[in-house]
Order: sequence, then C-alpha cells, then structure tokens
Amino acid sequence: MNVWQPNSPLAGLPFVKRNARSKRESSWDRSGANRDFRVVEPGATEVLAEIEGAGCIRHIWMTTRCHAPQYLRKLVLEMYWDGEENPSVRVPYGDFFGVGHATCRHFVSLPLNMVFGQRRGPTGPFSASNNCYFPMPFGSSARIQLINESEEPIANLFYYIDYELYTAEAPEDLGRFHACWNLENPAQAVPQEQPYEDPAPWDLGGLNLTGAENYVILDAGGAGQYVGCVLNIDNFDASNQVYTWPGEGDDMIFIDGERWPPSLHGTGTEDYFGCSWGFPSGEYDGPYHGISLGSDVQEHFGKWSLYRWHIEDPVRFTESIRVTIEHGHANDQGNIYSSVAYWYQLEPHRAQPALPPVAERLTRRWPEYGLWDR
Repeated sequence: MNVWQPNSPLAGLPFVKRNARSKRESSWDRSGANRDFRVVEPGATEVLAEIEGAGCIRHIWMTTRCHAPQYLRKLVLEMYWDGEENPSVRVPYGDFFGVGHATCRHFVSLPLNMVFGQRRGPTGPFSASNNCYFPMPFGSSARIQLINESEEPIANLFYYIDYELYTAEAPEDLGRFHACWNLENPAQAVPQEQPYEDPAPWDLGGLNLTGAENYVILDAGGAGQYVGCVLNIDNFDASNQVYTWPGEGDDMIFIDGERWPPSLHGTGTEDYFGCSWGFPSGEYDGPYHGISLGSDVQEHFGKWSLYRWHIEDPVRFTESIRVTIEHGHANDQGNIYSSVAYWYQLEPHRAQPALPPVAERLTRRWPEYGLWDR
C-alpha cells in the first residue's frame, strides 16, 4: 500500500504494512523530572520541531500560559516545508486553532478543536488545549516554530507534534499544507441607497456585480485546493441602518483568474457557514462547520468566530484562487474582519506577507478574562 495515499479516518486502520515510522517531538523534560514545558522569553523564537526526511505530521497538540493581555494574538505560529525560506504557515497562535479575538472557547470539529475550562489568572484565562489534525506532508524536511511577540514570557509551553517518517519519496502531485491570516480593521463600508424605509432583507439596496470590495479570505497562486477557513467578525457597525448583523454578505470564490461571475457564488454568510436565518442557534460545533464563538443571537452585536471546512468538497484550482465574502449586502457594513484560510498547494507558493505589528492586530474592547462586551 502506498504510504502517501489518503485513507478515510477508519477504513485505513487495518492496513499495517505501510513502511512508516511513528515519531513525536514534544516539550518533555530531558532531565527526567516533571518540568515538561518550555519557557519562551519576549521576542524569542522557540523551534518546536526540526525534522529531516520525508514524512507527514499527523497531529499537533499545544497549550500555553502567558500573562500578557491578548497574548493569543501576540504569539505567531510558523511552519516551513522542505527548506523553504518563506513559511507556508504564518498565523497568530489562537486564531490558527479556530477562535479569533484573542480568546478561547470550547469547540470540536474534525480537523481542529479547543478544550477549554474557565480558569482565571491575574490577567485572564489560561489558554485552551488546542488540537490540529490537518495532515502536513513534507518531502525532505519540516520546521515548526512559535514566536513570542508579547511583552511577557510564555511561562509554560507544552506541546506534542506527532508525525510519520517514510522511506518512499513524496509524489510530485502531493500538495503542502498552508495557512494565512488576514485583517481589515475596519472593512470599508460601501454606502447604499435603500429603496424604501425598513426594506425586507431581499429588498436591500445596492448591487455587487464585481466582488471588488469584498473581504478577502485567501488570494493564492499555483495549483491546489482550498480546504476551509475561520472567519472572525467584530460586529459593531450597522452602517446600513436596517440590520444589526453582517449575514447578508455573500461568499464569492474566483478560480484561475476569472473575473465575473465567480465559479462559486453563495447566498449569505450564515448559508456559507452551514446555518440559516441568521444564527439562531448561537454557538454550535459540527465536524465541517460551526460557530466556535458567538455573541448576542438577537441583535448579533459583538464578536463571532465561524468555521467552514471543505473536506468533503475541496475547492480545486490550477492557477490561482481568490476566496472572498461581502461584509454586509453589497459590502454596506464597516465591521472588523479577520480570518485564517487553510489550503494545500504545490510549491512554490506566493510569499506570505509579514503580519501587521502587534498593536494593529489586537482586538477591540477586550476586557479581562477574555470575554467581550457588547
């Protein structure tokens, strides 16, 4: 059996002859004592794994404790495959694992989860325990590192990185895992004239037949497949003066340089994230879609984190992909948007940009204990 061939989660378990060696990098105490963590000083970079050979990372578990406010946005996770100089993954630590706004929440999905209990420290909760099951193949080497851009040390960094090493070479058509972060603070509202006072949602004024002003979740070049995103919305600006939520914004995915219409055009934000009629459920977690952080389900003000995984329905591209979503109907609202996009592609990839300075990526109105005010 080809060790590089994907299997369904359960169907592949009986196949035992795979010429694969199971390995782990972790923070265990090399002295044999019980200080099974690393301390990472402000400004320092901690290399979690530096692996030589061909293989695939199968599971990452991490938990941290740091007393800097909003430290989940101040720590940066990077991943490099096959000796590349520009990382394939560059994302704030908390956002990567499925919840934005520098806070934690308990949720479970197929590739990512957080396990969180409310433990309160002097400047906020301990971080959740975070798990990632996205497979991350590499042909010759892998490096994973965490950068502490906060003003306080990471007092405790615990981690496992479980992987396999193979004797077989990686197939030429095997994509590498990528993830990137984006932010618009705020998204620029496009004023729209309403047809009459208090229109129904389907009668809102404004047209969007270009997608030019949409929020961009992913803009990538090359050949690969988009496998999902986390979208964070700080909803405070009902600029259309009609609705107090941003869910009338359609998703639009442009493939291989196309302009209009996009190959995939949706019908609303809640529809893309697998819900309907607003978000009446509030927080929920499913294998492929959910709301990992929810606010007021009546007025919809506050902070939201939404996820959608294209695992059964990956979006394939051969030259480029541009994943976008409207911020309100025809982009008529000016809320704060941030996101993480996840995808696989053949190398080389477009260079990952530097993240905004720490002060610019912090979340608005972040009170003590990681909660949000409305």
